[in-house]
Amino acid sequence: MIKFVLMVNQQGQTRLSRYYEPVELSRRAALEADAVRCCLSRKKDQCSFVEYKDFKLVYRQYAALIIVVGVSDGENELSIYELIHNFVEVLDKHFSRVIMFNLDSIHIILDEMIQNGHIVETNKNRILAPLTAINKMVEG
Repeated sequence: MIKFVLMVNQQGQTRLSRYYEPVELSRRAALEADAVRCCLSRKKDQCSFVEYKDFKLVYRQYAALIIVVGVSDGENELSIYELIHNFVEVLDKHFSRVIMFNLDSIHIILDEMIQNGHIVETNKNRILAPLTAINKMVEG
């Protein structure tokens, strides 16, 4: 099961966080900082799967953006690694500019892909269907 998704920059600043299990607000900042520090401290040639506390971290870096997914021990790391790649492909397909100013759209994309910590959709066109409908309504 997916516990959380983080998007961070190379300085370790969280740009987006989405939790699928309850985590106290007071613990979130420390959890995010530790998880990101753990991923950023690794070398490029090291594996992108890390045992961390009572779960695993799966991460992938794209340019200046790092996507970190916390998963339960029973989750398949390779499937999560591919989910991250699929997520980035969906972002690339939808956005033509800087994505950090469109956090609402990113949340919609995550909601279409992951619900209650489980992967429910990977088809790019189906994931983008709600955003396409919203854009058509806005354009009139």
